[in-house]
Amino acid sequence: QVQLAESGGGSVQAGGSLTLSCSGSLYSYTTIGWFRQPPGKEREWVATIYPYVGVTDYADSVKGRFTISQDSAKNTVDLQMNSLKVEDTALYYCAAARHGGGESFRQGTAHAWGQGTKVSVSP
Repeated sequence: QVQLAESGGGSVQAGGSLTLSCSGSLYSYTTIGWFRQPPGKEREWVATIYPYVGVTDYADSVKGRFTISQDSAKNTVDLQMNSLKVEDTALYYCAAARHGGGESFRQGTAHAWGQGTKVSVSP
């Protein structure tokens, strides 16, 4: 059951930027994050935000380039992606959980998922 919605995907050249947004009943979740599935590969965790404590966590592959944040005015969780690389090409999913997050969430244990938004990065 789809409970979240992603937006903001698109095509960009390497080095460019995109911002993804996740919307839904986010106030009911304690852990919100982004995952991605590159073509022909398995889904991987990208970033997590714990909105009630303001803590964030990132995969090493995106650290320093991606920023996850909460926009209270829009009721969204955004993923600002800078310095995009060809290997960032993937279907990006938003996920949310009502548990403490951590490794369980990074492994994909979540209570809600979006349908995904496609990001394509060309050379």
